[in-house]
Formats: sequence, C-alpha cells, structure tokens
Amino acid sequence: MSIVSMTLTELSEAMKRGELSSREITQAYLDRIHEVEDKVGGYITVDEEGALEQAEKADRARASGERLSPLHGIPVAVKDNICVEGLPATCASRMLENFVPPYSATAWEKLRAAGCVLLGKTNLDEFAMGSTTENSAFHPTRNPRDLTRVPGGSSGGSAAVVAAEEAPFSLGSDTGGSIRQPAAFCGVVGMKPTYGMVSRYGLIAFASSLDQIGPMTKTVADNALVLDAIAGYDRRDTTSVKRGYTPMNRELRAGVKGLRVGLPKEMFAEGLSADVRKAVMRAARKLEELGATVVEVSLPSLQYALPAYYVLSSAEASSNLARFDGVRYGHRAAEYADLEELYVRSRSEGFGAEVKRRILLGTYTLSAGYFDAYYKKALQVRTLVIRDFNSVFETCDCLLGPVAPTTAYKLGEKTMSPLEMYLGDIHTVPVNIAGIPALSMPCGVDRDGLPVGLQLMGATFSEPTLYRVGQALEEAMEVRQ
Repeated sequence: MSIVSMTLTELSEAMKRGELSSREITQAYLDRIHEVEDKVGGYITVDEEGALEQAEKADRARASGERLSPLHGIPVAVKDNICVEGLPATCASRMLENFVPPYSATAWEKLRAAGCVLLGKTNLDEFAMGSTTENSAFHPTRNPRDLTRVPGGSSGGSAAVVAAEEAPFSLGSDTGGSIRQPAAFCGVVGMKPTYGMVSRYGLIAFASSLDQIGPMTKTVADNALVLDAIAGYDRRDTTSVKRGYTPMNRELRAGVKGLRVGLPKEMFAEGLSADVRKAVMRAARKLEELGATVVEVSLPSLQYALPAYYVLSSAEASSNLARFDGVRYGHRAAEYADLEELYVRSRSEGFGAEVKRRILLGTYTLSAGYFDAYYKKALQVRTLVIRDFNSVFETCDCLLGPVAPTTAYKLGEKTMSPLEMYLGDIHTVPVNIAGIPALSMPCGVDRDGLPVGLQLMGATFSEPTLYRVGQALEEAMEVRQ
C-alpha cells in the first residue's frame, strides 16, 4: 500500500512504530499534489517549503521522546476561508485575493499544537456560497471520481484533495451542507458538528448563526480523531459552548444493537433519485440486520426549511460582507470620484455574481417593510424545525437520510439555474437551522459508479453516537471508496 493510500490512523501507527517519518509522509503527499493537482484543482495555495519544515520539526519532537498526539506529524489541508497566519486567506474571491491574515483560526491552532503539518489551503465557492466549487474566482475544482463532474460545495476543494489522495484529511466549513454534500459527491466522510462545539474564531463569516468548521477524512474513525482535536470551548468565540466533551471514539465499536434509528419520510419524498434512495435504504436494512430498530418518523416543518435557510443565510451574509468596502482591507478600486463610488466600484469588482445575488437578497429581506414578512417569518420556521427535531429525538437515537437528492452532476450543468442548484441543499439545511450534528459517509454507488452519501443526524452533542453508527455501517457495508 502506498503512503497516500493509507488512512490517518494507519499513518499515525506507522510513525509510532518508526516505519515512517513525517518528512516521508509529507513528501509523498507533495509528490501526489504535483502528479494530479493540475487535473483536480483542489488547492488555492500549496505551502511546500513550510510543510517540509513543519514535518522535520515533528520528526525532531518524536525523536526526543516527547509525549505526542495521534495527529502528530500528519499532513492536513485547510479550507481557504479559515485563517492561517502568514498564508493567504482568499475565500476564493477577488475581494480577498491579496489578504494575508495576521492571526490563525482556533481550529488550525489546535491542529498545529497537535503537531499537524499544513500542506496548503483548499478551493471553495466564493465566500462559501455555492454547491459546486464552480463559483471560485480562481478556478473550478473537479471531482476525482469523475473529472467531468463537480465535487460539490462549498468545501469542494477540501473533499476533493482527500478523495484524490492529496491530503489524508482536511478541514471544511458547513453553513447549509458545505461539508456533507461534497463529502457525499466525492465519497469521503464529513462531519458537521453541533453548533458551538468547534470555535468559529478565524473562520471568515458567511452566516454566523449557521457556520461550523468540521473534518473531512477517508474513514469514520479518522473523522472522530480529528474532531476530538478541534472541539472545545474558546473564549474568543462568543458562540462557543462551554462544556465537557465526551471522547468521540469512546463508543466507536459498541455496535448498534438496541439503538433506534428514524427515517424522516420527508427526506424520501418526490425528487430523490432512485439510485440514492436504493443505497440509503440498503444502509437502513443493514442497521436492522445489525440489531438496530429502524422506524419511519415525520418532520413536517422540513418543507419550509430551505426557503427559511436562504432568507436567514443571505440576511446574515449581507451584514457580514458589509465590511468589505475597499477602505480597510480587501480589494480597493483603482479609480473613484468619492467615497460612495469607492464602495460601489470596490464591491462590484471584488465580488462574484453568486455573492452579489445573496447580498441583494439578504439586504432586501432586512429592509423596512419586508423584515417581518421574510426575516422574522424565517426565524419562526427555524423554531418549528428545532421543535420537530427535538420531538423525534425523544424516541430516536439518531436519524438516517440522504445527503443530496442526486449524485455528482456535470460541470456547468446547473450554473445557469441558481434555483435548481439551491434545491440540492434540501436535505442538508435543516441540520444547520437546528444547530445539530450530522455525519456524511459513503453508502454505495449509483449506476454510473458515482458515490452516494447518507447522513446520520443526532441531537445536540450526540457526535459519539453518530460515529458509533457510522463505524458499524462502514464495517458492515465495506463502502470505503
């Protein structure tokens, strides 16, 4: 087995046994990036020199006999809306093309403290707004499973580099499905944690009440290992939850016997492709074979979740992106007559079409005369969604459903139809609205051999249970791509 084909856990054990060094592992991934990156386009920035320096430092620490994290010496790729001091944080936008943050996000600081080696920053839809990674201002990312298809979005680069074996794991962000949907399209594992579990400090905001950083990996066990490292309270993030966290892998191999799993009937309604339905239902039957009880449940408010999400997220985006005005940082127009023209020209030149569309939508819904009709109504829907989830979790340990209505579609297929693209988020946005965790993992392939993803959803801070169910399915279905 080649180095880049090994899981994070296998790499960690090999280093512990002295069979591999961090330098050897890092060089293998850099060689792989040189081999395939021009086809995949998963990275915006690759820090080859910095990665090798960090790897050598990691090896010196291991040789000195220090007590080390399981992640020590493991390379990682980080989505380019997560700040790393000294490296560009572009958000795949011309607006921030030359922005180099003077500080690092807490999530990266925790990985660095664990001894991880940063390979580079990954591509995304501009400001994390999109479902295909075609909205990047620099280049599209292609799906390693089929280079003619999209990898999903907005964390398409983070999913693609794991699937293409250009990194053993990555960090993404999930506002309405941006970790889970690309994980499903690319055949990897992605976790959207409970809101407040992972610090948002240093994550360049899209929609502050929805955004959450999470890991993308080859396996469920790897994913649990990474979430353990990045979870925890951070006083610099006012949305961070101060609580003790159960080790994510504590129940990993406990099996599913005795667990009750719900199938939300609204997620299996019209519009779901036959291949996706078949693969997800096969997983449900497998859970029954393993000793779980699978029951149909109802979440009536899900029919309103998608429009509510686009009102809430666009309103928050309008507010968050107001800071990019050409005055303090970011793109500044070269020519302007007065302050107003500076604002208009800088923002017109710096933002792409999708970002402008969402800013306009958000500004409209927050404006006088429309606030109650749209934004307030969306907040009321949010309450209904939370109530519905809380109700089913009184009788179910977790829920099982599809991640997306279809598998990965062709590049360019939906770029001219934003509404059709938005409909692809129908199964993922309810989780963000409710603030609950969800794990995306492969559960088979469609008739074209493309990965199908399922998501396991749980009550707040039930990540150990989701990993437990995911591990059982991964072992029983042998679905690792």
